[in-house]
Amino acid sequence: MNYLDNKQFPGDKAPDVKPEDSQPYECDRSSIVAIAGNDFAVVAADPRSSKGCDMHPRNENKLFQLSANAVLASAGCSCDMLALTSSVKTRMLMYEHAYSKNIPIDVLAQMLSMAIYNWRPFSYFVSNILAGLNPEGKGVVYSYDSIGNFIKRNCVAGGFAGTLLQPVLDNQIDLKNVKSDHFDSPSDLTIERAVAIVSDAFISAIERDIYTGDSVQIKIVAKNGIEVKD
Repeated sequence: MNYLDNKQFPGDKAPDVKPEDSQPYECDRSSIVAIAGNDFAVVAADPRSSKGCDMHPRNENKLFQLSANAVLASAGCSCDMLALTSSVKTRMLMYEHAYSKNIPIDVLAQMLSMAIYNWRPFSYFVSNILAGLNPEGKGVVYSYDSIGNFIKRNCVAGGFAGTLLQPVLDNQIDLKNVKSDHFDSPSDLTIERAVAIVSDAFISAIERDIYTGDSVQIKIVAKNGIEVKD
């Protein structure tokens, strides 16, 4: 007799009972946004974490400061956010000890890409945006896909409500489909204007998506350091 045979347990086949499927990933349905200016970068996220109609923590941090001039915004599986951030910080320490200098953001962007790519068979379940200043003091924003491919952007949105946020950025920052002369060119973008656009984009998404809301976490990366706005 095979004592490991589960056929001897009739309770496993109770009528009208369906076993719950195993879900190794849980997306917290959060959203992230970043805008690059001439000498600054603005990065933002909503702090809400939810599954279905259940709201988990309403103050979860999605913006991780990696250095004095770089912030990583992540949205998705919370444990994967922490694992990826920890991996990148370890790689940064190794770089700083090896070269005795702070890591430039362009090198950090490539390093983050490699950290994500190394896990491509069982990839991090997160959407990532890296924002900050390059060595020349210019604002830069990098967006990533699930296996580490990245591209430099003027503005980008990601996460659960990314498709609602991105059209606002395309119109207000990249001036797509704009025929009016009343809009400032991207080169004239100020920190105040960028913060206002981020806020308006999230307000627009909140009106249409129940998983986005509560508040907006905003970090401004400038030459004087990183300023936090809530």
